[in-house]
Amino acid sequence: MSKKPVSSGRTVSKLKFNRFTRILGPGLITGAADDDPSGIATYTQTGAQFGLGMLWASLYQLPMIIAIQEACARIGAVTGKGLAGVVKENYSRKVLFTVVLLVVVANCINIGADIGAIAASTQLIFPQFNFAVIAFTTVLLILFLEIFISYKKYANVLKFLSLSLLAYIVTAFLVSQPWPEIFQASIVPHFEFNLDYLFLVTGVFGTTITPYMFFWQASGEVEEEKSHNIRSKGGRPVLTKRFLKNMRIDNAIGMTFAQISQWFIVITAATVLFSAGINNIDSAADAAKALEPLVQSFPNAGLIAKVIFAVGVIGIGLQAIPVLAGSSAYALSEAMGWKSGLSRKFKKARGFYFVIIISMIIGLGMNFIGINPIKALIFTAVFNGVSAVPLLYVIAKINGNANILGDYKGSMISRLIIWIAFGVMALAAIGLFYAIATS
Repeated sequence: MSKKPVSSGRTVSKLKFNRFTRILGPGLITGAADDDPSGIATYTQTGAQFGLGMLWASLYQLPMIIAIQEACARIGAVTGKGLAGVVKENYSRKVLFTVVLLVVVANCINIGADIGAIAASTQLIFPQFNFAVIAFTTVLLILFLEIFISYKKYANVLKFLSLSLLAYIVTAFLVSQPWPEIFQASIVPHFEFNLDYLFLVTGVFGTTITPYMFFWQASGEVEEEKSHNIRSKGGRPVLTKRFLKNMRIDNAIGMTFAQISQWFIVITAATVLFSAGINNIDSAADAAKALEPLVQSFPNAGLIAKVIFAVGVIGIGLQAIPVLAGSSAYALSEAMGWKSGLSRKFKKARGFYFVIIISMIIGLGMNFIGINPIKALIFTAVFNGVSAVPLLYVIAKINGNANILGDYKGSMISRLIIWIAFGVMALAAIGLFYAIATS
């Protein structure tokens, strides 16, 4: 019996698709983790409180986040070291430990807020479950996955968890939208010089251009090189044009996905919550109301919306928390000269994994000091917005340093955009402090 011939066109398409999915790695994971529970909460609060007034941030952040994360990825790929390793090799110990302290403190706060968000979201579906039990179980699950599952397998799992953000995109199209007004708000910036606006705009930038992403992206590229068996010469990786091209494609796709998701979350919150007079997000249930139009024709629409919201927060949280803990571990391990990497077994990198464990324990502990989980998410975004400023300064300096990167020094456009991002975030932080001092 003769075999049925396979369509050559279909085979070529399948090969192209498989090749494309293999390109996606640290960039997509970092981009999806960028819209972590802190990001979802901050963008939802932004849309609920200011409507479309802060929608412009999504567009103007896009070139900034692509340039910054491409620089971080390139720094890791070219040097074969994470950001902390590069800083340690080229700057003083004072600069090194300032950089590491900033990212570790910011990450512990973020981990704690995300654990709380997962627990609060789980209670939307299973209100009979104890908050502490959910939080503790979440930590154990993430630690098991991060310590005992190989990096390559774990990275593949992380890619698919990002699909939960599609619920906001679908919801936005199900609601009657003032698209001309939306596009105008996306292009023409709107500013308000008051504490509430400056607080949230700092949070929006802080949860988008955020410290843990810098360290994870650089170290993620080092892990990627190991998985591809990139050979080294003189202690540095020998990079091919294909590897660098794929790295940039991966980064651009990941960051674009993050910004599109942000754009749709703000739109959904603005047209569903702001239009209904719901201006403050105090609980996970409040945030879940943004998704009710997605299922309004179904019985128990409120419950279904809560389930969809909870699945999204839990899915992205399970993706983001390991990234947060991992970036802290990379930073501190490189600063201390410990062996590091998710590609290593526990016994080969004990210090690295102990940092992950301790970060998770500290984050878990934060949930038992009486802080509202949703408010904690927004505070975390603002803290990240402030702490990112000195880190961006260091990245900008490294990106323009030919002694460190050689021929792979950032282009004039790359350097300019990163310095603009540093200036914008510095001004936002200064404006916030001034508003606090004068209020």
